[in-house]
Formats: sequence, structure tokens, C-alpha cells
Amino acid sequence: MTDTPSENPRSDRSLSDRKFYGAEQEAEFSKSSPQETPQTKHPAYKLAFQDREFLLRDELRPVRFQLELLKPEMLLDEAGVGSTLVMYGSARIPSPENAEARVKASKDEGEFEQKVAANLAAKAKYYEEAYTLAKLVSEKAIIEDGKRQFVVTSGGGPSIMEAANRGASDAGAESIGLNIVLPHEQAPNTYVTPYLSFQFHYFALRKMHFLLRAKAVAVFPGGFGTFDEFFELLTLIQTGKMKPMPILLFGKDFWTRVVNFEAIAEEGTISKQDLDLITWCETADEAWGHIADFYDIDR
Repeated sequence: MTDTPSENPRSDRSLSDRKFYGAEQEAEFSKSSPQETPQTKHPAYKLAFQDREFLLRDELRPVRFQLELLKPEMLLDEAGVGSTLVMYGSARIPSPENAEARVKASKDEGEFEQKVAANLAAKAKYYEEAYTLAKLVSEKAIIEDGKRQFVVTSGGGPSIMEAANRGASDAGAESIGLNIVLPHEQAPNTYVTPYLSFQFHYFALRKMHFLLRAKAVAVFPGGFGTFDEFFELLTLIQTGKMKPMPILLFGKDFWTRVVNFEAIAEEGTISKQDLDLITWCETADEAWGHIADFYDIDR
């Protein structure tokens, strides 16, 4: 007696279903095998995609690169994210409500530490501007071609990144967080939309995802990470590898103190016109005005 399709799913005669079993089903078949022998117990017998030690080998790095490219790309596409507003900035600048406490906490420390605390507290206004810009753009809720546009995206961490995700959250909008594995613990800030919260092993793939959907980038005062992301973006547009977009640089006093842009041009290592890639901003309204003008969107 032969099994009917309903009794034995392996004999399904549907014309619409796939004839090959999916990876998940095959894994279940493998797991349910009654035989246990020296061969089946050996790691070599594991299905390759279930063999963690195999996947973590150095030779599998190209595969892991592909996975880190594909996973966020597929999930963002499924979430209907068409474009993003990327926001870079320091993980150390306090929020306005914590700025004074930061200064007070430094009173028992050395002169240098007190100066640093005061400088960071003075930049708390940029936490507020990042929050305001993210909230303002999120409230616009722009949809084009059925996709959400200018979805706020941050590095997923504290400070300026938190302000970005917090602003979107307070506007009732979803936002993206692109975290990176670091030797010290770095959890996503609580304002990132959970199903749009991603963690990366490779900096290169994380940086790629920052810019794949970016239609504007707001850069706030920051450290090495912010410098890295900012200058790479400038390089991509300067060299023609990427189409121009608004690069909104907040904090002219900070940036012109730590980077002499004019001197770089005077030295001849960049063109004077390259400085036009930067749009200076101090407020969220200014930044949105530049974005709206660039894309011919109603303010």
C-alpha cells in the first residue's frame, strides 16, 4: 500500500510547490535520523550551514562578508525602507539633562579632566539638534514608490546616536541602528526599533550599509569613528564613486579647530571646490532646509 500525499509529505504531488526541500526541513530530517554511529557523531558529518566551527574558520571569511551584506539588506527591503538619513557623531557627548552632572562629577579630578568635561557639556546642544532633526524628518513620513524615505539611521550606540533614534521614536517612527561588536560591551540604545537593530562583526560591511540607502548624512562632533565615516563619505563623492548628496556638518567651531580644511586645499592635496561638498549647519531646521532644497521637497 502506498502513502497518499496527505499521509506522506514526501510524496506531495502538488504542481505549485517546490520539489526540493528547504534547508530547514533538511536539517530536521538530519536531526531526526535514528542512527548514531562514529561517522554521524563526527563534526565532518554536520550540515555545513549548521557547523559553527566550520563557518568561523578563516577560509570562510568571504562567506561571512556575504552574510553581513545580505542579512540587513534583505530585512531592510522587507521592512519597506527606501532611503535613509544617516546621523554620525560622538558616543561621549552628554544629553542636555546630563551635562551639568558630568561637569560636577569632574570636580574631584585633574585640570585636564575638568576641561574635557566642560567641553563635552558645551556640546550637549548637538544632542538636542540631532534629536530635533531626527524627529522633524521622521514626522514628515515621506513615502515614495511605496517605500519609506529618510528613515533615521545611527550607529545604534549612546549619545548622538541615541539622540537620533530617540527623536525618531518620539515622532512615532521606526529607526535603524547599526551596531558593531567591540571588545568592551556596547548594547543598542533603547530607542532603536528592535527588528531594525543590526550587529556587525566587520566594520567594512557596517560602513557599506550606512551608505547603501543614504540620501543625506548629518555629521556631528565626534572622535576617530566619526572622522573615519565622514572622510570616507567625502572621498567616495570626491572620487565619483558615489553620487553627490547633502553632507550636513554640525559644529563649525569644533570642526575648524580640529581640522584645517582650508589648509588642506591651500596645500594642494584637495581642490578648493572639494570644500563645497560640505554644508555647514548649526540647527536641525537649517539641515532639513538643505535636504529639502537638494531634493526639491516641500519644507
